[in-house]
Amino acid sequence: MSEHVKELLELVENSLSVDGATVKVVDAAKFRKNIGKLVERSALGSDSTVGWSRYLIRAAALELGIYPASIHELYLARGRGDAPMTFTTPAFNLRALSYHAARAMFRAANKINAGAFIFELARSEMSYTAQRPSEYATNILAAAVAEGFVGPVFIQGDHFQVSAKKYTADAQGELKAVRDLSIEAMAAGFFNIDVDTSTLVDISLPTVPEQQKLNCELSAQLSAFIRENEPKGVTISIGGEIGEVGTNNSTEPELRAYMDGYNSEMKKLAPGKPGLSKISVLTGTSHGGTVLADGSIAAVTIAFDVLRDLSRVARKDYGMGGTVQHGASTVAEENFNKFVQNEAIEVHLATNFATMFFDNIPADLKKEMYTWLDVNSAADRKPGMTDEQFYYKTRKNAIGPFKAKSYALPEEAKAKLGAAWEAQFDKLFNLLGMKDTKQQVDKFIPSAKVAPVLANYVKEDVAAEDVSDLSD
Repeated sequence: MSEHVKELLELVENSLSVDGATVKVVDAAKFRKNIGKLVERSALGSDSTVGWSRYLIRAAALELGIYPASIHELYLARGRGDAPMTFTTPAFNLRALSYHAARAMFRAANKINAGAFIFELARSEMSYTAQRPSEYATNILAAAVAEGFVGPVFIQGDHFQVSAKKYTADAQGELKAVRDLSIEAMAAGFFNIDVDTSTLVDISLPTVPEQQKLNCELSAQLSAFIRENEPKGVTISIGGEIGEVGTNNSTEPELRAYMDGYNSEMKKLAPGKPGLSKISVLTGTSHGGTVLADGSIAAVTIAFDVLRDLSRVARKDYGMGGTVQHGASTVAEENFNKFVQNEAIEVHLATNFATMFFDNIPADLKKEMYTWLDVNSAADRKPGMTDEQFYYKTRKNAIGPFKAKSYALPEEAKAKLGAAWEAQFDKLFNLLGMKDTKQQVDKFIPSAKVAPVLANYVKEDVAAEDVSDLSD
């Protein structure tokens, strides 16, 4: 056993034992109490203790009955009419202090026996939050351990997006980047991936099928790649997207053009393999919302009938769970139950939880972060922008650079933030029908407990014999 491993075991008061690549939980209560120390090492360390911390958490979580899972089968059950349309699955992007935010989320879930909720991270967020998939998944699984949650945990790659600009410059290079990210994410426990090639929809073309052609063909190519590389025993939940948020609302002809083209291409590339479990559509929202000069957010009107009508087409004719709503953080709370009423299968929320972070951290840290933005994000200040608009639009860029200082906040400051997040999760879970959804998860989600591969976490100090039995 390396000195680094011994050091980590001492951090958790030897509540774990390690023999080669085999991890055992010796004292679950003691491990739960100390797991945050491994989380901080995972997030802030600079040696092999980073990888070992992540491996120990995932392996110990698995032994405690906590494991990454795909929501694919539950969504398909919804498509068949076997699962009730009494809930909309929330997918949360936790950008800052994601371990602490996830703990608040699990606390809210435990109160009402909720199970159908997702933790997600977008390709773009990985950079400015300084969280790669392995770190993010570690934070989520550790939070489940700390809060005594048991069962499948849904971790999702949100907007694994092909950049139109990069695709134009180097198509194969950009597609390879998304494929490589998918491999990295699946190894970390991201068993749900939203493939987003909607950036390549070309509305200048004369017909809808022509407009969607590149989008659906590349979506199918990336889906086939995921199917070829997904873990044994797991069917990754894959989502597709008709178009980017913030433009014209989606239509039935667009959905049909995309799905018909996608399914045709999948039959060629991956015959007999499952396709999509859901489809993202446009309903009038935008990521982050529109910030007004005084810093407030403009009211948004969602075309809920689009969600309802296209969900029905998605289920009836294509066997999917339904439609997905992106950019919902700025929707008025009193409207959240309308996602359930209008049969949306999933709703994505991110911005409001980042806003709550900035609203609840100590004033001196917030001032320091904003001063950093004045220098490092100055190029993003557009003519006529007020300070409120500038900071609202750019403050996400400070999350990664100030990650260590966020972890170093006094415990009372983190507790205040956690309580605020928990209250918001309580409210949203209620509005979205999360109560007792763990029953649906237990009914439809296979118990495919994929063992972590040590070599994916630790590159040094790992003998070949330590990992030979963990290939599946």
